[in-house]
Amino acid sequence: MKTKIAITSLASLSPLGNTPEMIWANYLSPKTLISTKDIEGKNQFVATIPAAIRKGIDNLRKEELKYKSLDETVLMSILTSRKAMEQAGWHQGDDFGINIGSSRGATQLFEKYHSEFVATGKTSTLTSPTTTLGNISSWVAHDLKTKGPEISHSITCSTALHAILNAAAWLQSGMATKFLVGGSEAPLTAFTLAQMHALKIYVKDTGDYPCKAFDLTKTKNTLVLGEGAAMACLELGEKENALGYIMGLGYATDELEHNISISEDAICFQKSMSMALLDTPLEEVDAIVMHAPGTLKGDTSEYKAIQQLFGDNLPMLTTNKWKIGHTFGASGMLSLELALLMMQNNTFVGIPYVIEPNPRKNIRKVLINAVGFGGNAVSILVSS
Repeated sequence: MKTKIAITSLASLSPLGNTPEMIWANYLSPKTLISTKDIEGKNQFVATIPAAIRKGIDNLRKEELKYKSLDETVLMSILTSRKAMEQAGWHQGDDFGINIGSSRGATQLFEKYHSEFVATGKTSTLTSPTTTLGNISSWVAHDLKTKGPEISHSITCSTALHAILNAAAWLQSGMATKFLVGGSEAPLTAFTLAQMHALKIYVKDTGDYPCKAFDLTKTKNTLVLGEGAAMACLELGEKENALGYIMGLGYATDELEHNISISEDAICFQKSMSMALLDTPLEEVDAIVMHAPGTLKGDTSEYKAIQQLFGDNLPMLTTNKWKIGHTFGASGMLSLELALLMMQNNTFVGIPYVIEPNPRKNIRKVLINAVGFGGNAVSILVSS
């Protein structure tokens, strides 16, 4: 990277809460936020947004008549984008770019409209405009009255970190000076959960920790889905209000053997991490927030990739999916949030059932990983 990029704010809403204090308090607790919920007559393990935060989403629907028909992915994006902009000191009408994505998109609305079509042979007038992927960034731009470019995309579970990659290109090229980036996901629907069960990766067993992300001794897949959204404001160079800095970016794609495959030792992660680190000495990386979705192959392949790169001197390793589940397109940004909080508080947030073999005294540089179906990996190096 020619110039480091300042993260001047990060706002989120998730099972952890929607304020830094609430989120950090939840991270310091060893309890998972995964529970069971009745979804169309079937109890499912999921991680849901607290009722008080959901009330805020419902209130947003009432602000404008047009908002009433929007999917939750869009509404969550608007709420978190407003807060991120305010925290960064940006204002409505400013000239900044927007790049927000989602893995599944307007899942709730799409399923609703499709069910209506199957039952009646007809569909609502608003079906197409409210279920297209471009909804997210364009509606956020409408709400914030921005003047910059508006980009929406879906790159499966690495969507949010790809938004950072794209924004970095705009910032480094001089085509923009500020960018709002993030991801939003509302996947807790019967059809989406059925798809995960069909892949045989969803959790079935009960226990203190339904999702055993990065438990390398588990014998079954334990993926659990969660919902949430997170947005960050990015600016080029040193900034007094920076929460942290993006120092390196990496990306790579595995050669596919199967639609959801990743290579045995996650070559895509080996390449993306190496690219993000570039000239950074390996011993300077204090921690890695892993993708680690709780699946057998996903967890072990990423761990093998880290071993291949770092050898015996591994950084501290963690993930947040044991606590909040996998939020698909939003997961990378929520991992970035964890990294920033650990650096700000100089405290490592581990996994209750995993003993950390290489504790470090300080947390100054953290690597964040994300990968989606198709082996599409992204790694981001951040520093305090």
